[in-house]
Amino acid sequence: MVLEATVLVLDNSEWMRNGDYTPTRMEAQADAVTFLFNAKTQTNPENTVGLMTMAGKSPEVLVTLTPDIGKILTALHHIAITGKSNLSTGVQIAQLALKHRQNKHQKQRIIVFVGSPLAEDEKTLVRLGKKLKKNNVAVDIINFGEEAENTAKLEAFIVAVNSSDNSHLVSIPPGPHILSDILLSSPIVAGEDGAPPGFASGGGFEFGVDPNLDPELALALRISMEEERARQGGGAEGAAGGDAMQVDAAYSAPVGAGASDEDDDLAQALAMSMGQQNEPTSMETDQPTQGGAVDLNSILGSLPGVNMDDPRLRAALSGNDGKEAPKEEDKNKKK
Repeated sequence: MVLEATVLVLDNSEWMRNGDYTPTRMEAQADAVTFLFNAKTQTNPENTVGLMTMAGKSPEVLVTLTPDIGKILTALHHIAITGKSNLSTGVQIAQLALKHRQNKHQKQRIIVFVGSPLAEDEKTLVRLGKKLKKNNVAVDIINFGEEAENTAKLEAFIVAVNSSDNSHLVSIPPGPHILSDILLSSPIVAGEDGAPPGFASGGGFEFGVDPNLDPELALALRISMEEERARQGGGAEGAAGGDAMQVDAAYSAPVGAGASDEDDDLAQALAMSMGQQNEPTSMETDQPTQGGAVDLNSILGSLPGVNMDDPRLRAALSGNDGKEAPKEEDKNKKK
């Protein structure tokens, strides 16, 4: 397993607002950053990854080399899209960040996202490439968005920096595809030892992530997929759920309404009457019942000591809470 320190250099120029990559160039980069971080750290648990931008007033290091993906995700949410990119300055700052890595046994690698026209000429990039090669820094370029205009310059840069095939250029044309899906089969992820466990052709794992190696990521991806499926089927499921809630409310309304003391006494009397019966009563009918009302009246009518003309019993059977009648009786008793 390769022991490596990697700095990811993002293009946050104004060109990243374009929507020719799903959903935009900037968000496509953010998704690819998360993918590359997991690919690098799963290759070797001692690997570290840093993050920086190369547009705006000047390139900026957002996260120094770290094995904590939480820092990377937090920084991604605060990246501002502004100005023009400066590839040469960004790469040189990334080299300085690698030079100050804590573990000097880690190999040095820079992965650059280039999604806007390059301001540098080919000669400048070639000189930069030779300098990086001298300092044993490998460089991978993800060329997207303006790949037709930038390919020739970037190819010359990769030739200058390449040493024993340790640097690569991947050009991705616009389309409905996702950057991370293309990178999955590219030499940037595969590298010298092949794709890390759980990433090679999906690895036979759901979402291409081995849950044994990264259970939190696998769980997060699974929950995200379930939420998306729920949103897609929200119309039909919502209607069915509403009907089910209405049925449940209809059956639970008498209980939720809070039965009165008289209703409790009546229920106890019914239970005692049913317990005093010597033989069970069974009701059979050829006529279909509606809502169980006919069966209940028949059962109550057959019980000894039950007066079907009792207003409290009628109120309970009709679904009323029996609060109004008892109040009137109480008033009469007080008078």
